[in-house]
Amino acid sequence: MQTELGLNQTIKVRSVWISDIHLGFRGCSADYLLNFLHQVECDYLYLVGDIVDVWEMKKRMFWPQTHNNVIRTILGKAKHDTKVIYIPGNHDEVLRDFDGAVFGNVEIRNEAVHTTADGKKLLILHGDKFDSIVKVSPLIAKVGSRLYDYLLRANRLVNFVRRKLGFSYWSLAAFLKHKVKNAVQYISNFEEAVAHEAAQQGVDGVVCGHIHRAEITQINGIDYFNCGDWVESCTALIERADGSMEIIKWTDVNNHAPSVIAKAA
Repeated sequence: MQTELGLNQTIKVRSVWISDIHLGFRGCSADYLLNFLHQVECDYLYLVGDIVDVWEMKKRMFWPQTHNNVIRTILGKAKHDTKVIYIPGNHDEVLRDFDGAVFGNVEIRNEAVHTTADGKKLLILHGDKFDSIVKVSPLIAKVGSRLYDYLLRANRLVNFVRRKLGFSYWSLAAFLKHKVKNAVQYISNFEEAVAHEAAQQGVDGVVCGHIHRAEITQINGIDYFNCGDWVESCTALIERADGSMEIIKWTDVNNHAPSVIAKAA
């Protein structure tokens, strides 16, 4: 189900969750994200991990002006009417040592609990601690990250050709991820582990990122929300004024309106 939102209109919502931006990485879709940030107005903005890709920046320095503009835009929102909470992930885990600190009106929290307008409590975390590969072997995770880099480079080439032919954005990486049986099972195991943690903490639902797969579903009575990423899919999770939750896909905003790709039941 895709509901058109209207091109270049201001979107006023209560809360926004974005994750896995990977600033400092060549695959980051900073232009799309800037467009989104300029059009959305919100009371709460949650940055759900892997906002800055420290892993990638240790290998090679890449920081164009658009990445700087993303940081400036977020800080601008924090300075005015938006409460910004930064939940570090594994790629920006150096910030976890600053749990509870506030920098430029941005609050650093390793985990947080958000209360929606209709009274539901949502646990907010990145999710990497439930990733068995990252948890057991950081080295394997970094090797996998390098292979993923190559796949995303191929993805950029594919979409360059598609744009020349007049086709819309399409994620090769996401397509392969959803077709490989082991990847599908991994995603399912991850979602169940995150939902179990939410149940253990006595909340109604959980918002995470990490696996680059936007999703709204319910698992064993727990509302599960994954806000996706800004490398493959360019998605954000939003809360409307009445507490209803949606995922917005923001690719190809210059050609047609962004769309709602999932809603909470």
